[in-house]
Amino acid sequence: MTNIAVIPARGGSKRIPRKNIKMFHGRPLISYSIEAAIKSKCFDRIIVSTDDEEIAEVALSFGAEVPFLRNKELSNDFAGTTPVIQDTILKLDDSDIEYVCCIYATAPMLSEQDIRTGLDIIQLKEEFDYAFSITTYDFPIQRSLSLNKENRVEMHNSDLFNTRSQDLEECWHDAGQFYWGTKKAWQQGLPIFSSNSIGVKLPRHRVQDIDTLEDWDMAEMLYEIWSKS
Repeated sequence: MTNIAVIPARGGSKRIPRKNIKMFHGRPLISYSIEAAIKSKCFDRIIVSTDDEEIAEVALSFGAEVPFLRNKELSNDFAGTTPVIQDTILKLDDSDIEYVCCIYATAPMLSEQDIRTGLDIIQLKEEFDYAFSITTYDFPIQRSLSLNKENRVEMHNSDLFNTRSQDLEECWHDAGQFYWGTKKAWQQGLPIFSSNSIGVKLPRHRVQDIDTLEDWDMAEMLYEIWSKS
């Protein structure tokens, strides 16, 4: 049986143009995900799914495979991750595939140990469909606020106004780095965020969404601190 990594990396990012291969601390952003996948020694194949020839060339130069270019229907702003993984599994046509790990191309602080931990968990706990990276919110979401058009403030749950932060339930969110899943779960499109998934806990200082230029700057600062620690 084989395990594969799939790194989705389309070329048409809008908010940060050419984001997946933009230089991040001297290297294309996608190279960090490829490197972590290689160092984890978890994969028989590391596939980059892209519609973009330049991204394909960069991926190949850092040791990934690009056995095909993704079609346009799966490369627009509305294409989801699961159909991209399904498309890759279908095109590889490999009956020996057991586990597939989707790794985002925008995860420079992903470590090979985290990837190995995810695989260990999903192999040990066979009743789960997925194992993916999670981290805690840095503020109690139960005390979140909303603003109306006049910037007037309301609590989403005013009953918790006088509740101490330490008495509120700790809440977690998707860390946006990797998603191990069984081949069957991906093929059937089973939901990732469900009770049939298990979380791989990451510290907040190694998690940063990179959707805007402000996010990019924050990720560079966090990476510099982490890489020196």
